[in-house]
Amino acid sequence: MTGLKSELRSRLGWAVVRAIYDGLPDFQRARLEGMGFGPFLRLEELVPDVALIQALKERWDPECHAFLLPWGHMIPTLEDVVRITGLRVDGQAVTGVTYTSYQEHVERLLGLEVTRKRSSLVRRMALQASLGVANARHQTGEGQADYMDRLTEDARAVLAEEEGEAADRDLRRFLILVIGKLILGTIGDPVSCRCLPLLEDLSNVGSYAWGAALLAHLFDSLGTSSRETGVAGLFPLPQVWAYHHLPSLGRGEPRRAGAVPLLRRWRFRQDEQSLRRQVTMIHDALDSVPFVHWTPYVGEDDAAQPWVERGRPYFGRDIWLHSFNTVVPLHHRVVARTLGLHQSVVEFPTRQRPWERPGRSFRGIHQETDLTVRVREQLTDWEQRGKEVVSEATSDEDYFHAYARRYGAQVYKGSRRPFDPEGWIASLEGILHSTIRQRDDLPAVVDQLREELEKAQQMVGGTSSSRENLGSSVLEGQLAAGAA
Repeated sequence: MTGLKSELRSRLGWAVVRAIYDGLPDFQRARLEGMGFGPFLRLEELVPDVALIQALKERWDPECHAFLLPWGHMIPTLEDVVRITGLRVDGQAVTGVTYTSYQEHVERLLGLEVTRKRSSLVRRMALQASLGVANARHQTGEGQADYMDRLTEDARAVLAEEEGEAADRDLRRFLILVIGKLILGTIGDPVSCRCLPLLEDLSNVGSYAWGAALLAHLFDSLGTSSRETGVAGLFPLPQVWAYHHLPSLGRGEPRRAGAVPLLRRWRFRQDEQSLRRQVTMIHDALDSVPFVHWTPYVGEDDAAQPWVERGRPYFGRDIWLHSFNTVVPLHHRVVARTLGLHQSVVEFPTRQRPWERPGRSFRGIHQETDLTVRVREQLTDWEQRGKEVVSEATSDEDYFHAYARRYGAQVYKGSRRPFDPEGWIASLEGILHSTIRQRDDLPAVVDQLREELEKAQQMVGGTSSSRENLGSSVLEGQLAAGAA
């Protein structure tokens, strides 16, 4: 239940942010448009698909920063971010100095206080109250339209109507709510103000790659325990990413064909079953999705999306993503198939990194840290736009074999696979996986299972060679794991 409450807090933040945006005077909205936030701030609220997000999280591998699926790795990319949210993914990395205390910055630039002396958090209610929406709860009998109108009028009544210091303070308060609650938000209620030093010069705010920071933040959040329901940050990103790329799951419902950014095209299809039951069904569906060679966003009208054209130089590249002390790699080389390339066998990423990353408890408050120095190599990589992903492979077969040997025991769970002709191989894989876990009878059944696997492959001659080779490789990988 805690996770569900956290997701609902995100919904509240979305509605409040939109109401304040509508209450801003025209010149302030024009400034936000110039910063590149306009398309994002005009997005409509999306009901959280908690079961889908949880199922995806359980498929996340924090070593390679990718989802592990039966057909290989799959990840949200910078192109996904910019097309789904409209946020900028090109420009300066979102990084700088983290401080032991943000009190001075918060008092001077926002006129507020942090939650504690050594903290980077401001109270959400105090921040909303400073923008005129202290009473953000629905009133008895109040419909959604009336609720939003009331919040907008409350905000309009307190926001500065002319340019000047008061208007700049209003804009910084609003940006902290947008960035700290939605883009780089945490599951808890307070709002992070670590980005506040980047907002001091408002003329420079639009030069930062806020969309890239969002992706770094999402990758870091997906790496938390799968027992934590939901993710920090902008939950609609992985949700709409799955709706668009995995429509056979049946979780999303198209609502506005051709609308951009892509988040405007989808709504959540309500499901009344229990959360755990929904998660199980999503896993079952993921296990049965066939592999197809595809290139994303073919046929999209990019002329209507200038934010896409600006981000294009960063698409399809291995690159380090920055969100202050969160610095994570975008391993595009493990999903070269999504670029229309055949997948080469690559050295699969591990947790080992060429630099010492702060632990998850690090929030920039234990010591003053200049991250532009500490992660200079990764920052230079971003500034040089990473490394283009290329492939000389003529098929995906070798990749499938290597993937199955490395991840087969994690990806293939026999209880999730259908017992049908094509699923026979997978069912045998599940039996073998179970046997390996027991280990006692492994030597006696290995030869028998190999023979049964060969018979099963002969019976499903109509399936693709990729699927058969993948099943065989999974068996080999699990045999190796069991013998280790």
